[in-house]
Amino acid sequence: MKPRGAPSSPERHYSYTVYADPAVANTFDDRRFGGPIGELVASSQARVITGFLTPVRERTVLDVGTGTGRAAVLLARAGARVTGIDASEEMLAVARRRAAADGVDARFETGDAHALPFPDRSFEDVVCLRVLMHTPAWRECVAELCRVADRFVVVDYPSARSMAVVESLGRRIVHAAGLRTEPYRVFTHRAIAEALGGCGFRVRASHRQFVLPISFHKAIGSRGFTESSERLLDGIGLLRWFGSPVTLLAERCASS
Repeated sequence: MKPRGAPSSPERHYSYTVYADPAVANTFDDRRFGGPIGELVASSQARVITGFLTPVRERTVLDVGTGTGRAAVLLARAGARVTGIDASEEMLAVARRRAAADGVDARFETGDAHALPFPDRSFEDVVCLRVLMHTPAWRECVAELCRVADRFVVVDYPSARSMAVVESLGRRIVHAAGLRTEPYRVFTHRAIAEALGGCGFRVRASHRQFVLPISFHKAIGSRGFTESSERLLDGIGLLRWFGSPVTLLAERCASS
């Protein structure tokens, strides 16, 4: 069944077609996490996720939109029993190679975030990173994450109160002109919290990563500059208000 709010032909949506390209899958990690800033982004993300879910060992975790399996392998290495699911078999092929190279036991399956093929509350924790910003029907995805999670849901999003708004608008214009790009959406905290709340989950913790855009830091290419400038901006209170992307930990309410 087509998710409510999704396009009539979801397989044509860029979030399906772009990542079905083997060339994109094979270069994904280098483009997103390569270089000093990419490594900083990856290490920060890893620290936040494991911090939210500690202790990880023996917990059952579903990584939705696992892509090349970076988060899944990280959690499996920490002792979690991890399943990664993604719509792109090409991305999953990279994830399986990564797990084999790291010697970790993580299971990877093909599936859609709008209709997860698992029973209610079948995983203790569900992680979903860099998916809501791209998916055709994000509220339906949130509902599915909450449905299959027994306790915690971890999601992230680019903040509508950050400079990501400018990049998002630029990408939408480029995409409308017929050029290939990923025209992601931005979110308010309220919108995400309300979607989670409607599914019986309450936000327990949040982490904001950068004040300045990641693309700007990558253009500078200096980890020292990034760390010092972001430390300064955090010190004067800007990170709290304008930091992005935002990672949230939500917990199932006792009554749900």
